[in-house]
Amino acid sequence: MALRGRPRAFDRDAALRRAMEVFWAKGYERTSLADLTEAMGINSPSLYAAFTSKEALFQEALALYSTTEGSEIWEGVPVAPTARAACAHLLRATAEAFASDDKRRGCMVVLSAPQMDGASPSICDTLKHRRAATTAVLRERLRRAVAEGDLPAAADVEAITAYMVTVQHGLSIQARDGVSRETLLAIADCAMAGWENLVSAGGTAVSEAASGNPSGT
Repeated sequence: MALRGRPRAFDRDAALRRAMEVFWAKGYERTSLADLTEAMGINSPSLYAAFTSKEALFQEALALYSTTEGSEIWEGVPVAPTARAACAHLLRATAEAFASDDKRRGCMVVLSAPQMDGASPSICDTLKHRRAATTAVLRERLRRAVAEGDLPAAADVEAITAYMVTVQHGLSIQARDGVSRETLLAIADCAMAGWENLVSAGGTAVSEAASGNPSGT
Protein backbone atom coordinates (compact mmCIF):
# COMPACT_ATOMS: atom_id res chain seq x y z
CA MET A 1 0.00 0.00 0.00
CA ALA A 2 1.46 3.32 -1.07
CA LEU A 3 2.17 5.81 1.68
CA ARG A 4 0.57 9.17 1.39
CA GLY A 5 2.17 12.38 2.57
CA ARG A 6 0.51 14.31 5.34
CA PRO A 7 -2.03 16.66 3.73
CA ARG A 8 -1.70 20.37 4.29
CA ALA A 9 -4.17 21.77 6.78
CA PHE A 10 -4.65 24.92 4.70
CA ASP A 11 -4.88 26.16 1.14
CA ARG A 12 -1.40 27.53 0.41
CA ASP A 13 -2.49 29.71 -2.51
CA ALA A 14 -5.31 31.26 -0.51
CA ALA A 15 -3.00 31.82 2.44
CA LEU A 16 -0.45 33.49 0.18
CA ARG A 17 -3.07 35.86 -1.21
CA ARG A 18 -4.14 36.82 2.31
CA ALA A 19 -0.50 37.46 3.21
CA MET A 20 -0.21 39.67 0.12
CA GLU A 21 -3.19 41.69 1.30
CA VAL A 22 -1.57 42.27 4.69
CA PHE A 23 1.81 43.27 3.24
CA TRP A 24 0.04 45.52 0.73
CA ALA A 25 -1.89 47.30 3.44
CA LYS A 26 0.83 47.60 6.09
CA GLY A 27 4.16 47.34 4.28
CA TYR A 28 6.95 44.90 5.01
CA GLU A 29 8.37 46.36 8.22
CA ARG A 30 5.02 47.09 9.91
CA THR A 31 3.63 43.62 9.22
CA SER A 32 4.20 41.34 12.19
CA LEU A 33 4.22 37.57 12.32
CA ALA A 34 1.02 37.77 14.35
CA ASP A 35 -0.61 39.85 11.59
CA LEU A 36 0.30 37.21 9.05
CA THR A 37 -0.75 34.14 11.00
CA GLU A 38 -4.08 35.73 11.92
CA ALA A 39 -4.84 36.70 8.32
CA MET A 40 -3.64 33.40 6.88
CA GLY A 41 -5.44 31.28 9.46
CA ILE A 42 -2.35 29.26 10.41
CA ASN A 43 0.13 29.11 13.26
CA SER A 44 3.79 30.10 13.15
CA PRO A 45 5.18 26.56 12.62
CA SER A 46 2.87 26.09 9.63
CA LEU A 47 3.91 29.44 8.18
CA TYR A 48 7.60 28.59 8.46
CA ALA A 49 7.02 25.07 7.12
CA ALA A 50 5.23 26.40 4.04
CA PHE A 51 7.13 29.64 3.36
CA THR A 52 10.45 29.34 5.29
CA SER A 53 10.47 32.91 6.64
CA LYS A 54 8.66 36.24 6.66
CA GLU A 55 11.11 37.50 4.05
CA ALA A 56 10.52 34.54 1.73
CA LEU A 57 6.77 34.92 2.21
CA PHE A 58 7.00 38.58 1.24
CA GLN A 59 8.98 37.70 -1.88
CA GLU A 60 6.25 35.27 -2.94
CA ALA A 61 3.51 37.75 -2.09
CA LEU A 62 5.26 40.41 -4.16
CA ALA A 63 5.54 38.05 -7.13
CA LEU A 64 1.82 37.29 -6.82
CA TYR A 65 1.00 41.00 -6.74
CA SER A 66 3.11 41.69 -9.82
CA THR A 67 1.38 39.00 -11.87
CA THR A 68 -2.14 39.90 -10.75
CA GLU A 69 -2.90 43.33 -9.33
CA GLY A 70 0.08 45.19 -10.79
CA SER A 71 0.03 43.75 -14.29
CA GLU A 72 -3.11 45.57 -15.45
CA ILE A 73 -1.32 48.91 -15.26
CA TRP A 74 1.85 48.03 -17.15
CA GLU A 75 0.66 45.58 -19.80
CA GLY A 76 -0.88 48.36 -21.85
CA VAL A 77 2.30 50.43 -22.08
CA PRO A 78 4.27 48.44 -24.71
CA VAL A 79 1.23 47.95 -26.95
CA ALA A 80 -0.01 51.55 -26.89
CA PRO A 81 -0.09 53.00 -30.43
CA THR A 82 1.92 56.11 -29.54
CA ALA A 83 4.24 57.32 -26.81
CA ARG A 84 1.60 59.76 -25.64
CA ALA A 85 -0.99 57.01 -25.46
CA ALA A 86 1.44 54.84 -23.50
CA CYS A 87 2.01 57.54 -20.88
CA ALA A 88 -1.67 58.44 -20.70
CA HIS A 89 -2.53 54.78 -20.20
CA LEU A 90 0.06 54.45 -17.44
CA LEU A 91 -1.32 57.37 -15.45
CA ARG A 92 -5.02 56.83 -16.05
CA ALA A 93 -4.80 53.07 -15.47
CA THR A 94 -2.99 53.77 -12.21
CA ALA A 95 -5.72 56.20 -11.15
CA GLU A 96 -8.47 53.73 -12.05
CA ALA A 97 -6.74 50.76 -10.42
CA PHE A 98 -6.32 52.45 -7.07
CA ALA A 99 -9.54 54.47 -7.01
CA SER A 100 -11.88 51.64 -6.06
CA ASP A 101 -12.84 51.36 -2.41
CA ASP A 102 -11.18 47.97 -1.90
CA LYS A 103 -7.85 49.02 -3.43
CA ARG A 104 -7.08 52.29 -1.68
CA ARG A 105 -3.68 51.00 -0.73
CA GLY A 106 -1.75 52.32 -3.68
CA CYS A 107 0.98 50.26 -5.29
CA MET A 108 2.43 47.46 -3.15
CA VAL A 109 5.82 47.74 -4.87
CA VAL A 110 6.03 51.46 -4.10
CA LEU A 111 4.41 51.70 -0.68
CA SER A 112 5.56 48.49 1.03
CA ALA A 113 9.22 49.46 0.74
CA PRO A 114 11.00 49.62 4.12
CA GLN A 115 13.41 52.32 5.15
CA MET A 116 16.93 51.46 4.04
CA ASP A 117 18.44 51.86 7.51
CA GLY A 118 18.06 48.59 9.39
CA ALA A 119 15.97 46.98 6.67
CA SER A 120 16.56 43.67 4.94
CA PRO A 121 18.94 44.37 2.04
CA SER A 122 17.34 41.65 -0.06
CA ILE A 123 13.87 43.14 0.38
CA CYS A 124 15.11 46.60 -0.53
CA ASP A 125 16.97 45.21 -3.54
CA THR A 126 13.95 43.23 -4.72
CA LEU A 127 11.61 46.22 -4.55
CA LYS A 128 14.18 48.45 -6.25
CA HIS A 129 14.63 45.87 -8.99
CA ARG A 130 10.89 45.59 -9.58
CA ARG A 131 10.49 49.36 -9.75
CA ALA A 132 13.40 49.53 -12.19
CA ALA A 133 11.88 46.76 -14.30
CA THR A 134 8.56 48.55 -14.74
CA THR A 135 10.35 51.84 -15.39
CA ALA A 136 12.30 50.07 -18.14
CA VAL A 137 9.02 49.08 -19.81
CA LEU A 138 8.11 52.75 -20.29
CA ARG A 139 11.65 53.75 -21.22
CA GLU A 140 11.80 51.15 -23.97
CA ARG A 141 8.43 52.24 -25.34
CA LEU A 142 9.62 55.84 -25.53
CA ARG A 143 12.88 54.81 -27.17
CA ARG A 144 10.90 52.91 -29.77
CA ALA A 145 8.80 56.02 -30.33
CA VAL A 146 11.96 58.00 -31.08
CA ALA A 147 13.19 55.31 -33.49
CA GLU A 148 9.82 55.30 -35.27
CA GLY A 149 9.65 59.09 -35.52
CA ASP A 150 6.72 59.35 -33.12
CA LEU A 151 8.89 61.39 -30.76
CA PRO A 152 11.51 63.94 -31.86
CA ALA A 153 15.10 62.75 -31.83
CA ALA A 154 15.92 65.45 -29.25
CA ALA A 155 13.34 64.18 -26.76
CA ASP A 156 14.96 63.36 -23.43
CA VAL A 157 13.64 59.84 -22.93
CA GLU A 158 15.27 59.45 -19.51
CA ALA A 159 13.75 62.67 -18.18
CA ILE A 160 10.30 61.94 -19.60
CA THR A 161 10.38 58.43 -18.18
CA ALA A 162 11.46 59.69 -14.75
CA TYR A 163 8.77 62.35 -14.78
CA MET A 164 5.95 59.96 -15.68
CA VAL A 165 7.05 57.34 -13.16
CA THR A 166 7.30 60.00 -10.45
CA VAL A 167 3.74 61.15 -11.18
CA GLN A 168 2.61 57.52 -11.18
CA HIS A 169 4.18 56.94 -7.77
CA GLY A 170 2.54 60.12 -6.51
CA LEU A 171 -0.86 58.85 -7.66
CA SER A 172 -0.26 55.75 -5.57
CA ILE A 173 0.41 57.83 -2.46
CA GLN A 174 -2.61 60.04 -3.11
CA ALA A 175 -4.79 56.95 -3.46
CA ARG A 176 -3.48 55.63 -0.14
CA ASP A 177 -4.52 58.93 1.44
CA GLY A 178 -8.07 58.57 0.14
CA VAL A 179 -8.09 61.05 -2.75
CA SER A 180 -11.15 60.59 -4.98
CA ARG A 181 -11.15 58.86 -8.35
CA GLU A 182 -12.05 62.16 -10.02
CA THR A 183 -9.04 63.90 -8.48
CA LEU A 184 -6.68 61.07 -9.38
CA LEU A 185 -7.83 61.17 -13.00
CA ALA A 186 -7.53 64.98 -13.00
CA ILE A 187 -3.92 64.68 -11.82
CA ALA A 188 -3.24 62.26 -14.67
CA ASP A 189 -4.83 64.63 -17.16
CA CYS A 190 -2.87 67.60 -15.81
CA ALA A 191 0.40 65.70 -16.24
CA MET A 192 -0.52 64.87 -19.84
CA ALA A 193 -1.63 68.43 -20.63
CA GLY A 194 1.99 69.50 -20.95
CA TRP A 195 2.94 66.64 -23.25
CA GLU A 196 3.87 68.71 -26.31
CA ASN A 197 6.21 70.96 -24.34
CA LEU A 198 7.61 67.98 -22.50
CA VAL A 199 8.65 66.06 -25.60
CA SER A 200 9.69 69.02 -27.74
CA ALA A 201 11.96 70.65 -25.19
CA GLY A 202 14.42 67.78 -24.94
CA GLY A 203 13.61 67.36 -21.27
CA THR A 204 14.05 71.05 -20.47
CA ALA A 205 10.43 71.34 -19.36
CA VAL A 206 10.99 68.62 -16.79
CA SER A 207 14.06 70.21 -15.24
CA GLU A 208 12.48 73.68 -15.24
CA ALA A 209 9.29 72.40 -13.63
CA ALA A 210 11.33 70.65 -10.97
CA SER A 211 13.25 73.82 -10.22
CA GLY A 212 10.11 75.96 -10.06
CA ASN A 213 11.21 78.00 -13.07
CA PRO A 214 8.88 77.10 -15.96
CA SER A 215 9.68 78.54 -19.37
CA GLY A 216 12.97 79.85 -18.05
CA THR A 217 11.39 82.97 -16.56
